[in-house]
Amino acid sequence: MRLRVLTFNVQHDAGHSRRTSLLNRELQRLAPGLVALQEVCYPDQWDQLAELVADTGLKTTHQADVLGYVPPLAEQYGGTAVASRWPHRVVQVVGQPQIEATDLHWWTLAVSVQLPDLGELLFITPTSAWRLDAEAARERQALEVTDLDARHRAVLPTIIAGDFNATPEAASIRYLSGLQTLSGRSAHYHDAWAAAGDEPGYTWSEDNAAAAVEIDEVVQQRGHRVRIDYVFVGSAPAHPRARARIVAAQLVGDRLVDGVWLSDHAGVLVDLDIEMTDPL
Repeated sequence: MRLRVLTFNVQHDAGHSRRTSLLNRELQRLAPGLVALQEVCYPDQWDQLAELVADTGLKTTHQADVLGYVPPLAEQYGGTAVASRWPHRVVQVVGQPQIEATDLHWWTLAVSVQLPDLGELLFITPTSAWRLDAEAARERQALEVTDLDARHRAVLPTIIAGDFNATPEAASIRYLSGLQTLSGRSAHYHDAWAAAGDEPGYTWSEDNAAAAVEIDEVVQQRGHRVRIDYVFVGSAPAHPRARARIVAAQLVGDRLVDGVWLSDHAGVLVDLDIEMTDPL
């Protein structure tokens, strides 16, 4: 089965007023089967998620649907959401504790998706702390993500997709990629861009006018171009009876669309071939 996965930070209600309608047009054109969305406005503020998926046939869950309260700074950062072409059910939502600062509270949303003729697949969508000095929080979240996977993974390879706010050299990303340990633990997932994308794959770049102002405020250095959005795919040791081959990876929204930047991030679109290798 060919499965198309997209992760996209949609930058809540910032920027041009046409962004959400243009993002919707891109979703209709690209027709992904699984979508991880970050910084989606809370529905009580504006049901941006409904507008994003209008006429796509995608089924959605916003973190607001499963949390019993509105977290800090939701009006500024929105929340995490998932969309799938097939039915899904929420298996868990995990909160990132506020330790270093009050603006580091993020969430990881995990759903189980029923793929036709194949079975259940665990789809995990983290949004990580954005601060440059928050790698400790991102490391904790990476460990939480792998714990969550261990609790709920299915026979089909787990897919983890989201805005990790960390470059491939960061400890959190190296841990997920199987290149280093954290707290004496190890894991391994395939970084889809590293497997099939064209370098450099920057998803947050000063070349994007929607990102340039934020980069100037947050980084305060010129020439800032980084890859911080990822699709990870579970590997053979954790899924011996199934396989997800990474066929292609490309950026979405890394250039103007009808004269508008879709977001301050570029999205990552990945094509996978998923099959059972041992159906018994």
